[in-house]
Amino acid sequence: MAEFTTRLKELRAAKNMKQGELADLVGVRRETIIRLEKGQYNPSLKLAIDIARVFGCTVEEVFIFEE
Repeated sequence: MAEFTTRLKELRAAKNMKQGELADLVGVRRETIIRLEKGQYNPSLKLAIDIARVFGCTVEEVFIFEE
């Protein structure tokens, strides 16, 4: 089974951004960002793209799926 990791926390820290601020920017609840950071939630393609755009990255730079 593929393992899911994310660089969300690192990217947020680099921009001095809180979880709630990111959630507001991409139109989700703060709890969704928390679950994403813990690897407990796989984002939809739209959410992954929206988050990547906030950080000026590609989806692959934010979310890592390894087998």
